[in-house]
Order: sequence, then C-alpha cells, then structure tokens
Amino acid sequence: MKDPSPSSSQPNRSRWQTIVVGAGLVLVLALAVLLSRSLPPSTVVIATDLEGGIYNQIAQRYQRIFARHGVRLELLATNGSVENVKHLRDPRGGVSVAFVQGGVTSTAEAPELVSLGTLFYEPFWLFSRIPRPDQPRRFGEGQRMSLGIPGSGTYKHGRELAAAVGMDLSRAQVRNLDAVQAGEALMRGDVEVIGIMLPLEAPIVHQLFVDESIQAFDWLRADAHVALRPYLSKLVLPRGVADLPRDRPAKDLTLVATKTSLVVRRDLHPAIQYLLLEAASEVHGAPGVFNKAGQFPAAEPIDLPLSTFAHEYYRSGQPFLQRHLPFWLAAFTSPLLMVLIPVVGLLYPLLRLAPALYSWIVHRGIFRLYSKLKFLEAELEVGVSDTTVGALSERLDRLEERADHLRVPIAHMHMLYTLKHHISLVRQRLRDKELGHDPRSAVTHKWITQ
Repeated sequence: MKDPSPSSSQPNRSRWQTIVVGAGLVLVLALAVLLSRSLPPSTVVIATDLEGGIYNQIAQRYQRIFARHGVRLELLATNGSVENVKHLRDPRGGVSVAFVQGGVTSTAEAPELVSLGTLFYEPFWLFSRIPRPDQPRRFGEGQRMSLGIPGSGTYKHGRELAAAVGMDLSRAQVRNLDAVQAGEALMRGDVEVIGIMLPLEAPIVHQLFVDESIQAFDWLRADAHVALRPYLSKLVLPRGVADLPRDRPAKDLTLVATKTSLVVRRDLHPAIQYLLLEAASEVHGAPGVFNKAGQFPAAEPIDLPLSTFAHEYYRSGQPFLQRHLPFWLAAFTSPLLMVLIPVVGLLYPLLRLAPALYSWIVHRGIFRLYSKLKFLEAELEVGVSDTTVGALSERLDRLEERADHLRVPIAHMHMLYTLKHHISLVRQRLRDKELGHDPRSAVTHKWITQ
C-alpha cells in the first residue's frame, strides 16, 4: 500500500491556486463591465421649443447646472410639446428629456415615458384687437387669427378649446404663428385675435398687456373647461399685476392653464433623473404670481405616472451619496454598493465560519496521517517478518516525510510535533519487534479517537 509522495500535492495545490486566481479575475472583469454599464451617460439631449422660446431659455439654465456636475446637456429645438413627445418616444432619436404641456399625451399612448413632476403654469392667453362677441362660438369668426404652430401644445389645445365652445375655425383666417410671431403680428395689426400659451413672465405677454390697443379676454366658463379636461387648471390674474401704474389688466382675469411637466424616458439613468430634479428645484422653486415658493417642482402625475426615482426624491430628497459626494463619484459608488451589499451579506456568515473551517481543514490533514499511522500500528499488532519489516519501515519513512512537508499554522504546530513524536514511537516499536521485544502500546489510539 503506497502513500502518495509529498510532491504529488504540489500540482493539486497549484491547480487550485490557478482556479482561485482565475475566478477572481473573472469576478473583477464582470464587476468592471457591470459598473461601466451602470454609469450615467456623459451627454443628455433635452427637447425644448423654438430657439429663444421659454422652454429653450429654461433648458439653458439646466445646461449650466449640468455643466457644474460634468454632464453635457444638449438642447434640441422643436415646435413644442407635441413634437417633443414624438422625439421622446423614438428609441433611436437620442432624446431622453423634454418639456411637455399637460393634455398632450397619456400612459396608453406613451408607455415608455414617465414624469419627473410639474414645473410651472402655462395659461392660455386670448388677446384681441376687437371686442368679444356676445356668443363665444362666434369669437374670431371671419377674423385673422393665430392659434400656434403644428407640433406645439398651443396648436393642439387651441383647436380643442375652440371646438369645445363651438367655434368653426374654417370660417376664420387662421395663420400658424409661434407665440412671439403672433404677438408681434397682433401689435402690428396683421391679425385680430391670437391664442398663445406662455408663462406670465414671458416678455411678449408683458408687451401685449401694456399695449392699450389690445385687450386680454378671460375665460367665462373656466370651471366647466377644467371639469371637462382635468389636465387644465383655473387661475386668477389679479388686476394691475402686469403693469400696476397703467392698471393692466383693468380687472381680475379668470384663466385656464396647463402645467408643464418634465418628461423622461423610463430607462433614463437614475443619477440623471436625480440631477434633473435638482435642477428643476433650483430653477422653478421661487414664488410667482400663480404659485408659492417651493410649490414647484411638484409630484403631480398629470398625464404620465411619476418616475420611481421622482417618488423617492419628493419623499426624501436626493440619495445620501449624491448629497455628500461629487456627481460622478456618487454615480460610480451607487451601483458598486448595489453589487457589494448582497455579496457581503452572503459572505459575512461564511467569514464567521472561516476560522472553524480552516481549523477543521488543518486537523483533517493531520488526522489523515494519523489514520495511516494507525494502519501501520495495526499491522505491527498482527506481527512482522523479515520481509515485512523493510516495507513497514519504508512506509514509515514516507509518512514522516509527508509530515515534514505538511504546512501547518503556528497555532496548530503542537499537533504536528505530537504526530512526529508518535511516528517515532511506532518506529521504535517496529525496531523492538524486529529485536523480539513486544511492548503493547497503542500510541495513536487515543489521538485518533479523540
């Protein structure tokens, strides 16, 4: 019965070391790939409106905030909300963010989009150079008018509201002008009636209010419009707020308005969503004529559901890491922690068992040699002859050589020395047997049975 030589364990040990190193390299590589895919994009595209439009101006403020965090925000000029939704829905279009008026889309139409909340009111302003007719459905009849450009929310809402009051636009001379063009055309007298959707702070709105040849109409049945179209809101513009010295407007105006939302693709990176929400809070958090300080951005799912990350933001603010670390460091650390936390949770109980497991492995190596020593001693009990003494002596030599090459930590070294001592005792018994002595002692019995 041959014992394997000490050197035979070296290839096994080397093979296991290679396996462990290879597995570690694969794990590190997989982790690197995972983290690289988890990092946010360095460039984000936002759809606005026409160059110089209100969305475009707001996006430029977002752009400066993004630049502080090392992210490039590209602005895509469009005709407005309707066109913005089309860009967002195109997965190959590259647009991830857009400003969208309420009432332009829905979850059924755009399931791939979510909202980060509402940002500000956009009243539907009706300005005219002619008196309001007695019957609303005759408003603009036979007149030159403008209700926005195709692709804009004004164009869509203007036609819906006109139809709601029974207006027949086919009997009007409708021109497709953007808000600034329409306002300038009205002040020149090129059109008689315009409908535009802009915040009160837009310069063209102020210019129209101070022009005494132009009057702003209120919405007489605003409550009915809001009841029929829940995405609309009823607002009251106080008398004189546009120009107090000139008392413009000359009375309180009842308005209908939409709320503009910040809409993103559902798969937009969470870190970018949080950065957009921080920018929105910085840009839109101030008080205005129609809103109090801190009212916007608001967790209001007008047409689309709120993003999961928007829910978290409105409930508890920015994540801990983004509050205390630079943007890119937080973006790198977050997915790393998501990977490491479950791994550590899995490894922790194993690490607690590691000392006991290691001790068992060390003991097992020593006990295996004790087992072989026990077999040798059992053969001595049976008896030896001249032919078997040499074989037993050779097996004892190999066993002692294996013990000499056994790697044992300092804490367990006493067991190794005890083994070597017992090997010496068995060797002495073999010599005594050879000389005719018979000391009956089972030197290893108590160690193996312990």
